[in-house]
Amino acid sequence: MIRVLLIDDDRRLFELLETYLAQNGVTLAYAPDGPKGLAALGGGQSGAYDAVLLDVMMPQMDGLEVLRRIRVEKGALPVIMLTARGDETDRVVGLELGADDYVPKPFSPRELLARLRAVMRRGRPETGDQRISAAGISADLGTREVSVDGRVVELTGLEFDILVALIKRAGRVIPRNALLAEAGRDDVVVGERTVDVHISRLRKKLGDDPPQRIKTVRGVGYVLSREGVNGA
Repeated sequence: MIRVLLIDDDRRLFELLETYLAQNGVTLAYAPDGPKGLAALGGGQSGAYDAVLLDVMMPQMDGLEVLRRIRVEKGALPVIMLTARGDETDRVVGLELGADDYVPKPFSPRELLARLRAVMRRGRPETGDQRISAAGISADLGTREVSVDGRVVELTGLEFDILVALIKRAGRVIPRNALLAEAGRDDVVVGERTVDVHISRLRKKLGDDPPQRIKTVRGVGYVLSREGVNGA
């Protein structure tokens, strides 16, 4: 059974989802607000839950602040944001903070289950040595670990998938509107601005400022250099 925590001030949503998810191999627990949700996650301890469903608009502590704390305390624990606010800016902020996906309300339990399974599948380690590299960047597809010139870099799930897409097509331009599909994340409901945000974050984490590894092709998209910064 997959263990999932729903953090949302709407208990009716929990009651709607609980039975359906249980019938599909998901045990759903409930926390009515951010502080209780963080307490249920157990602070820095790991293993209590496999994923979190997190509402954005909540009293006391909004979902974005909860997400910030989850990323500090729980690292790469999968988080799907839930919100009635459909503006792209809200999606960008949530994904920028490290959310793995974003599902706008209202949604069907079936749709949510599909998104949850997709997030869990992406985060499941694969077997065998599946390391790829380009431009001094090395990514292990099994452990989802990334290093730059030997230095380990911690990325969110979406950042990792975008980087892998760039590495696999190093030297070739990937259009903004195709990058998420190339990364296997075309199920994430975002726009081109979100791609720009994640590229910017990737550059900062990779130490690529000014950009020498991930280059912008104006009006088209992005390309990862085949070679390292110093031509190595």
